[in-house]
Amino acid sequence: MSAATSGASIIGWSHSPFGRLEAPDTTTLMGSVLPGALEHAGMAAGDVDGIFVGVYNNGFSLQDFQAGLVSIAVPGLVGIPATRLENACATGSAALYAALDFVESGRGRLAVVVGAEKMTGVPTARASELMLSGCYVREEGGEEAGFAGVFATLASAYAERYGDPSRAMAQIAAKNHRNGVDNPYAHMRRDFGFDFCNSPSEKNPFVAPPLRRTDCSMISDGAAALVVASADLARSAPQRVGFRSRAQANDVMALSRRDPLEFAGVRRAWGQALEQAGLTTLDLDLVETHDCFTIAELLQYEAFGLAERGQGHRVLEEGLAGPHGKLPVNRSGGLKAKGHPLGATGVSMHAIAAMQLTGTAGDMQLPRAELAGVFNMGGVAVANYASVLEAW
Repeated sequence: MSAATSGASIIGWSHSPFGRLEAPDTTTLMGSVLPGALEHAGMAAGDVDGIFVGVYNNGFSLQDFQAGLVSIAVPGLVGIPATRLENACATGSAALYAALDFVESGRGRLAVVVGAEKMTGVPTARASELMLSGCYVREEGGEEAGFAGVFATLASAYAERYGDPSRAMAQIAAKNHRNGVDNPYAHMRRDFGFDFCNSPSEKNPFVAPPLRRTDCSMISDGAAALVVASADLARSAPQRVGFRSRAQANDVMALSRRDPLEFAGVRRAWGQALEQAGLTTLDLDLVETHDCFTIAELLQYEAFGLAERGQGHRVLEEGLAGPHGKLPVNRSGGLKAKGHPLGATGVSMHAIAAMQLTGTAGDMQLPRAELAGVFNMGGVAVANYASVLEAW
């Protein structure tokens, strides 16, 4: 019996559109996906043993205590233990992994995971300020361009050490925006093309040189939910996606205390997940990865072992990561086109992978999807979550 068939499995999911939504708060967003996920799993609210909530918040709303909002969003869930997780941009994966641990420990047979964020209710400058709290504020909190400024320092350091990555970053942006056209949940469903992404202009200005607007993920609202079941319960589910492996690895938050281009925590988490699964990266059929900024996806190629350090551009030049390549990366459009509502992102990435593995990804569907890798990170590769999923 494989790990995927003996551990906890995802048996249902639901996904809201990402973007500037009319939903006023996370309560409404959670309520928009939880009932659908349970219905998709063939389960009722009364079957749930535990609820795991991923919301970053940190000032996007004065209302916090997000786990306490679930039974307002879905009254049928009142009385069920609910816990809120937070781990910066990896908040959604933190909630999912806690639910998996809950089920696999035997404390419950069925758990629901919901990730949500309402980010557009504050001015853009305030949103940027709030997100910057996900870095080491004592040293990195003075970046006027927010997190874009932090990742711009990585892109500049990469240019100094290996050569200008701007062309490769534009190729990533163009690829992910083209993929996003096929994603009905995506914030931005527009194919900008390489030339637009590669050329600073009035419509694509520098946000924090060398990062252009097309190199940066968007401020988005949205929610996604998953239903996680024990192996015995999953066997009778209408669909089931198991975890061949999963791993989390952390790195020191302060960039001054490590080589920020190494992405050592990414390499560690990814390597552990692949070793547990008995696979190499190229054994996977797809990857959904954390392209909060295009330089992040480029560095992840190298951390995943797809290219030597400083050679990530070859992944793009050889067509490896394109939708028709050997290893499609971010067929959903990634955070770049799909959007990045912080608490929802990790949940969304696993849901999109589950859709691919069950042949239900619609226009995003790849012709071969048996093994999927998911990588979600919090901060600048501080909290790193790597999953290998397969349907069974």
